[in-house]
Amino acid sequence: MKREDVVVPKGMEASYQRLHFAPAVRDGDRLFCSGQTGTDAKGEPADPEAQITRAFENVKAVLAEAGCDFEDVVEMTTFHLGFGKHIGPFMAVKDRYLAEPYPAWTAIGVSELAFGALVEIKVVARIPR
Repeated sequence: MKREDVVVPKGMEASYQRLHFAPAVRDGDRLFCSGQTGTDAKGEPADPEAQITRAFENVKAVLAEAGCDFEDVVEMTTFHLGFGKHIGPFMAVKDRYLAEPYPAWTAIGVSELAFGALVEIKVVARIPR
């Protein structure tokens, strides 16, 4: 991997430097995005809908930095704390960002996520030519 393959949107530089992970990496015509949470800059969780919306907005920022948008997403993996309790709000927010044709999606219930997050969203996108 080369440095120019790494995608770091404005505002995510500190995480790249401090936590040593790329928000996304280009590999040929694919963009592999790290999981994004919806906690705020201080690591504070918000109410479920606000946190889910912020997570999708973070994914949107990563996609945009690489010249992509949600229409380019081919696969999505989501991790959920309190899966049954928050899946309804998650579905409502998800439908504001993703439209037909829908990407492949795997949802996983977990016992804990980083920074007190309720959800983490990871995507793979096709980079437009």
